[in-house]
Amino acid sequence: MTAPRVARAFAAVAALSMLLAGCATVPPPETYGGDTLSGRMSVRVEAHGHAEATSMTAAFELRGDPWRGQLDLATPLGTTLAQARWAPGQVALVTPQGETRFATLDDLTREVLGESLPVAALFDWLRGRPWPRAPSTPAPPPVEHGFSQLGWTVDLARFDDAAIVARRAQPPAVTVRARMDRP
Repeated sequence: MTAPRVARAFAAVAALSMLLAGCATVPPPETYGGDTLSGRMSVRVEAHGHAEATSMTAAFELRGDPWRGQLDLATPLGTTLAQARWAPGQVALVTPQGETRFATLDDLTREVLGESLPVAALFDWLRGRPWPRAPSTPAPPPVEHGFSQLGWTVDLARFDDAAIVARRAQPPAVTVRARMDRP
């Protein structure tokens, strides 16, 4: 190869590398108050009527609080599946297909899962306690350790192992299982 061809090939590779690096650049994470909760989560919505059962399992990272925060979902290999961000008056879901805006977090989870999830309450549920903004009662049998809130039963029997199970029995039944990473 001649020197000019080598120089052009090098320039083309450098330009392509810069272009790919620009496409792969992720904006720095926004700073939110509160702790970061992370681990693995699965959500299963049972079949109901004409709708088939759906399920999703992902690694998660939850930052912020019920009013301003971010939930990242990723594959076990770390590939981002989706990122939900919210602040007063704005809720967005970012996926590889683009960004979609929603009026509320309930609208977002209903669109993605087919059913609404109480994301605001998850901040407390993942810490093993009821959400302070809604009434709660001790969980009914057979759940021995936990509580009921917002139509969900939160089972804390394995909380010492950093795991919770939240179930909504009303059709369609929904089960959320989470295992938090230990610090």
